[in-house]
Amino acid sequence: MNLLSIFLKGGFLMWPILLCSVIGLAVIIDRFLIIRKAKINIPAFLVRVRGHLKKKDISSAVSYCIEEKSPVANIVRKGLMKYKYGHERVKESIENAGIQEISKLEKGLSVLATVAGIAPLLGFLGTVTGMIQAFMTIEDLAGTANPADLAGGIWEALVTTAFGLIVGIPALAFYNYFLSAVKKVVGDMETVANDVVDIIQDDAHPSDADTQIEIEI
Repeated sequence: MNLLSIFLKGGFLMWPILLCSVIGLAVIIDRFLIIRKAKINIPAFLVRVRGHLKKKDISSAVSYCIEEKSPVANIVRKGLMKYKYGHERVKESIENAGIQEISKLEKGLSVLATVAGIAPLLGFLGTVTGMIQAFMTIEDLAGTANPADLAGGIWEALVTTAFGLIVGIPALAFYNYFLSAVKKVVGDMETVANDVVDIIQDDAHPSDADTQIEIEI
């Protein structure tokens, strides 16, 4: 018996589980590519940006951020676009850009979490309905059913649980992985944002060099 035959014997609930698997796989591939593009060498990026800012070469810093094409670079670029308005405007622009970038990074994760939760439940539902049918068979046979009469119905009912878990477990694992990856990117954004704002503030107010500005993203 091949996999297709086993799938078809699982009943109509196998189709929603299959749909969950397709949606989950699409989200996983999409988020994997996005997270991969979001990773950059933070120390090297800071050295380049800091060098441009120390020279007050804002246009070169913006051009470098455009080349990087990452969430970290995007928030710095949007902040530097407000450089001429002072560090407070830079800080505000970076915070707003950070919120937008985080939203982009987290896009689809709620769908993946839903797949991780609903796929096993659909599987259990299929098993329950299958067991109900098995007991109905016993009733129809007036209690004279032998194991062979029930074995087929029972294993077919358990197929949905197996497939539901096969879909749900990887979905949950990838969901937690992506959450961790997004958290790291957010931490990098906060580090870079605070460093950039500190440099701009120090250049604007040398006497306030000890003042710390914390940006919460």
